[in-house]
Amino acid sequence: MKSRNIIDSFNYAVAGIIYALKTQRNLRIHFSIATVVLFTSLFLDFSRLEFLMLLLTIAFVMVSEMINTSIEKTIDMITEEYHPLAKIAKNVAAGAVLISAINAIVVGYLLFFDRINLHSNLILFKLKNSPVHLTFVSLLLVIIITVVIKTIAQSGTPFKGGIVSGHAAVAFLLATSISFLGENVLITTLAYFIAILVGESRIEGKIHSVFEVFMGSILGVLMGILVFQIIG
Repeated sequence: MKSRNIIDSFNYAVAGIIYALKTQRNLRIHFSIATVVLFTSLFLDFSRLEFLMLLLTIAFVMVSEMINTSIEKTIDMITEEYHPLAKIAKNVAAGAVLISAINAIVVGYLLFFDRINLHSNLILFKLKNSPVHLTFVSLLLVIIITVVIKTIAQSGTPFKGGIVSGHAAVAFLLATSISFLGENVLITTLAYFIAILVGESRIEGKIHSVFEVFMGSILGVLMGILVFQIIG
């Protein structure tokens, strides 16, 4: 019976963590950052004491956010009306989260800055001159520009409908990138042929007009040329 109670308590605790992650956006952000930080720490040769400081800092932020959530839910359960004491309780709990977050930033700076700064110039130089990096940057820019254009025009989704064909933009961008990387006429021709087929499929599917596909193809080609000629 005792072991069952321990198991139940553990399950309740896990359920609480899962609920907080599902419902609290800030906790999901903290959790994502913590995952990246812990993964990065594997490559930076921390001592046991430094790693312990990192773990305690992460736990401090997580616990503060979860206590803040518990206080907010408890107050909401007691009253749905405005009360100055309820406001104070929520503000104090939020202040605790803020202090833990500031502490995490300071600890992260002390642990990571010197180690990362030693290699930052070399890493940035290699990234800037990496074909993979250039292709990724241009692809990301095309997607962002497509989203911005469709948002301004209030038409379609990033890759369905709208004033610019996102599929055509990405296809012609990749074809342009292949032409720069491959430096082969046959490979370039095949790449653009596939891009044309992608654009044609959007027209055949009546998702985009010829003009919209043409605008997408121009966007992809221009962005590819811009990134590889100027950044590269």
